[in-house]
Amino acid sequence: MTRAPIDLRLYLVTDTARTARHGLGATVRSAVDGGVTAVQLRDPDASDEEFVALGLLLRHALRDTGVPLLVNDRVHLVERIGADGAHVGQGDLPPVEARSVLGHEAYLGLSCHTAEHVRAAAALPGGTLDYLGLGPVWATASKPDHAPPVGVDGVRELVEVAAGMPTVAIGGITADRVVEFGTPGPHGVAVVSAICGAEDPRAAAAELRAAVSA
Repeated sequence: MTRAPIDLRLYLVTDTARTARHGLGATVRSAVDGGVTAVQLRDPDASDEEFVALGLLLRHALRDTGVPLLVNDRVHLVERIGADGAHVGQGDLPPVEARSVLGHEAYLGLSCHTAEHVRAAAALPGGTLDYLGLGPVWATASKPDHAPPVGVDGVRELVEVAAGMPTVAIGGITADRVVEFGTPGPHGVAVVSAICGAEDPRAAAAELRAAVSA
C-alpha cells in the first residue's frame, strides 16, 4: 500500500445548510486554519452535478493546505472531483467494491456501529480500508437517521476490537466531551455541527484541536 496514513485528529464532515452563514468554502478553509486535519464532503440532498460542484469548491478551498478531501458515499464521483478518497457506510457500496473503483492511491473509510462491523472490517483484504468511523457516540441532529448511540464505553470497546486500526469517533462530539474518551481512545474525532454551525469556525476548530491534543 502506497498511501500515507491519514491524519484523523480532527475530521470535519460538512453540512451545506449549516455552513450557509459563511459559505461552505470559507467555513472549511477557516476550520482548516484552526486545526482540521481531514475534510469529508457530505450532502445527501445534492444531485451528482451539485455534489461535484461542491467538491470542486472544496478542492479550491483546500488548495495548498495538504488536508485531504474525501467524499461521503459517492465513490463514483471521487475522480471527477479530484478528491483524495471516500467514506462509505454499512448500507453503501461494499468496501471491496469501493476499493476497486477507487484504485490503490485513494483513501477509504468505513462507518462501524457494532463490534461485528469492526470485526468484519478487520477481516477485509489488506489495504482495503484506511480507517474506521465509530459511533455515533451521542445522539446528534446532524444525521437524524443515525444508528443507536454507543456511548463512550461503546467507543472504547470498538477501539479495542479494532486492534490498532486507525479510528475516528463521531456523533454529538464537542470540545468539552473529547476528554471523556480517555486513553486509549480513538485516533481522532469527527464533527459536523460543532464547526459547521459555529459563529467562528476557526475558533471552534482550534478549541477542538486543543482538546484532542491535550
